[in-house]
Amino acid sequence: MSPPLLQVNDLKKHFPVKKGLFSRKSEWVYAVDGVSFEIARGETLSLVGESGCGKSTVGRAILRLFDITAGQVILDGQRIDDAHPSTMRQMRHRVQVVFQDPFSSLNPRMRVRDILAEPIRNFGLAKSAIDLETRVTALMDTVRLPREALNRRPHEFSGGQRQRIGIARALAAEPELIVCDEAVSALDVSVKAQIVNLLQDLQREFGLALLFISHDLAIVEHMTHRVAVMYLGKIVEVAPRYEIFAAPKHPYTKALLSAVPLPEPGAQRNPIILKGDVPSPINPPSGCRFHTRCPYVFDRCRTEEPTLRAAGPEQWVACHLEEGATVTSG
Repeated sequence: MSPPLLQVNDLKKHFPVKKGLFSRKSEWVYAVDGVSFEIARGETLSLVGESGCGKSTVGRAILRLFDITAGQVILDGQRIDDAHPSTMRQMRHRVQVVFQDPFSSLNPRMRVRDILAEPIRNFGLAKSAIDLETRVTALMDTVRLPREALNRRPHEFSGGQRQRIGIARALAAEPELIVCDEAVSALDVSVKAQIVNLLQDLQREFGLALLFISHDLAIVEHMTHRVAVMYLGKIVEVAPRYEIFAAPKHPYTKALLSAVPLPEPGAQRNPIILKGDVPSPINPPSGCRFHTRCPYVFDRCRTEEPTLRAAGPEQWVACHLEEGATVTSG
């Protein structure tokens, strides 16, 4: 079995909260607090959960957009979380990103030709000016945009077209892994489907691995291989797509799936309504972080933090639910 392209081991990112006259650090936001997963070459792993659970922070930590608090990020056998900037520059073209808002992530003063040419120049991928122009026009063909649009600026495109430009810019660096941070959530339904189909086609064509960060479970079901469910900075369940959607193990995963709208009018739904609100990441609950909202609270949930354990051949769950404890009231 070949080693994974990306390994994330016990990743933590805590942000300081500064208060007072002299901006002293008085508290910490535990945005990501011990996340581990792997992504194989050519695989799509979806990271899902409610807003504020830490999904995007995980993606930005992998991209080294900020320093992490603890843990390891290993790309193709080499640690990149503590890599020197010169080493990281050589590695950066292998991991690219497609952001949520395609308008704010593109330079409004640059033409599309220059936006796509910039990463090619930065990483020295073109041998000549002719080669550079050939690569740029080929990228437009790849994302299915007309070549005549190369001389236009981002404000002259629709949202879906701008996202295609963002995808083309990511492809320009010839990456092995692309982090899609809510890449389709700002788009119309029909455009969203086109972008998802485009990503799948590109994955097959170039053998890309994708970290697909999303809260849209309908999209996730359509395009992913495996799903990792996050709650309040931790992963509570990891499993192949068919296991997550057919037989979820964690109560939080079940609640998320029960909230997915059904496309059939009049279809019966039995949504699971979780009590209370998501706790603050500044002061997370002790023990299991989900125990304040869980309908199956055990005594041990309040004091013992569950770790990911096997719940099937490829399914992992962090929960005391199937360990034989006696259920008590919440």
